[in-house]
Amino acid sequence: MCPRGCSLREGQRGLCFVRAREHDEIVLTTYGRSSGFCVDPIEKKPLNHFLPGSSVLSFGTAGCNLACRFCQNWDISKSRSTDTLADAAGPEGIARAAIAQGCASVAFTYNDPVVFLEYAADTADACHAAGLRTVAVSAGYVHEGPRAELFSRIDAANIDLKGFTEDFYRHVCGGHLQPVLDTLEWLVANGVWVEVTTLVIPGHNDSDAELTRLSAWVADHLGPDVPLHFSAFHPDFRMLDVPPTPPETLRRARRVAIANGLRYVYTGNVHDTVGGTTHCPECGAPTVVRDWYRIDAYRLTGDGRCTECGAPVAGVFDGPPGEWGRRRRPVRLSSSPADVAAAHAP
Repeated sequence: MCPRGCSLREGQRGLCFVRAREHDEIVLTTYGRSSGFCVDPIEKKPLNHFLPGSSVLSFGTAGCNLACRFCQNWDISKSRSTDTLADAAGPEGIARAAIAQGCASVAFTYNDPVVFLEYAADTADACHAAGLRTVAVSAGYVHEGPRAELFSRIDAANIDLKGFTEDFYRHVCGGHLQPVLDTLEWLVANGVWVEVTTLVIPGHNDSDAELTRLSAWVADHLGPDVPLHFSAFHPDFRMLDVPPTPPETLRRARRVAIANGLRYVYTGNVHDTVGGTTHCPECGAPTVVRDWYRIDAYRLTGDGRCTECGAPVAGVFDGPPGEWGRRRRPVRLSSSPADVAAAHAP
């Protein structure tokens, strides 16, 4: 599954800590257990062009197959304690909960769904059977075969493109760049709606040269309609000595990406209405005006066309926007161990 290719003795776990060798097989130890459920605005994933304004039931498990020194979610991704996995739920239970909460989709997030692939895949099947859409928030660090097994079940994905040099991936993330680029190209080629996020870290991946290479690659290999989000770093985990990203750095990154031909470029983790607004690629009119995750103005038709000039805006649109707003709502969702075991039975 994972490009790391951990070699494990009997009973040993991989770097992700959630896959183990048991009876000469590699097994997922966290199936059916979650670090928590929450109803979020879809814009928080971030996805700005996928069912705007709708709500999504978000959940994750524990563990990660990268080792990013700057991890902003390390208490979950680097958890070594089963206490993190407080909720238990089978795939059908998650789908039922999403419908009961009025969600349009279910997101595999908080930690990378690649590491809980079997659980995510089964849940995606249950969601589609119930008429729900599925979202993956992932670093895209996965082998070719399992990539198709997971992402063929996904309607929209936000992929973290953490930097654009092999050196950055090796020394800061503990991985490699090429598998991520391969995942991004696979997603676009196979019709998954894709948005890309880069956490901009001062002194590490914020130079004009790297931002130019990254945004030019997105435009050339994925297309100018793929949205790119530049997000602000804050000191965390093993990178406490690096200052927060100045808002002007994000605005500079946005200007660089637009100059390289990308039509939809956003800033994140800072209050920036201009950087959060979607503009028509033809007439330039503001079509979706956002204040953080709240939509303040919406000027698109039901199928995503600009109301000023009629030009299509790239994305997945389904009638009028949702009205969820910027709030988050934790959800307690728990099934019996027997129900979870039955869901995972061969």
